[in-house]
Amino acid sequence: MIWLILGLLVFLGVHSVRIVADPWRTRMIARIGLNHWKGLYSLASLAGFVLLVIGYGEARRLGLPLYDPPPFTRHIAALLMLPSMVLLVATYVSRNHFKARFGHPMLLAVKLWALAHLLSNGRAAEVILFGAFLAWAVADFIAARRRDRAAGTVYPPGEGVRTVIVLIAGTALWVVFAAVLHQWLIGVAPFMRSPAV
Repeated sequence: MIWLILGLLVFLGVHSVRIVADPWRTRMIARIGLNHWKGLYSLASLAGFVLLVIGYGEARRLGLPLYDPPPFTRHIAALLMLPSMVLLVATYVSRNHFKARFGHPMLLAVKLWALAHLLSNGRAAEVILFGAFLAWAVADFIAARRRDRAAGTVYPPGEGVRTVIVLIAGTALWVVFAAVLHQWLIGVAPFMRSPAV
């Protein structure tokens, strides 16, 4: 469990710099340059992610149940993952209604992903992993919206065609991930048995 916690501290810590130390981040970028900052940021993120994956794999084998979710929560989780995937795609498509309305659809996608998995998983490893991501996403979304208001940021209005593209691509990603990739990457088929993830 220690590696999971360490991985979360590193990975989410790196991704929390703008929440807790935005002026320091700005000074560092001015001092070392944006490209060097991005390089260090990426290396630290990757190190944290590797620790997180290793730690989660070890902690998952331990079991350590905290609660036993009823079987129907699998279906709620699956439904929550659909808007999560749509919002994830919306992050990378300019001028769609989701980005225009929320500004930071990636953070909303992470919130829904984490909530879905907390509902359907009750072991300590999952609660720590998804609980940490949910808390981080909530804090980061609040901080990001606060920065937007302070800077007077206005996101371009959404366009219908781009929003339809987001909806179709997000739904397709949801289907492919649930039917194939989740089993391949995580080892659990969401619609076939009680998930551990």
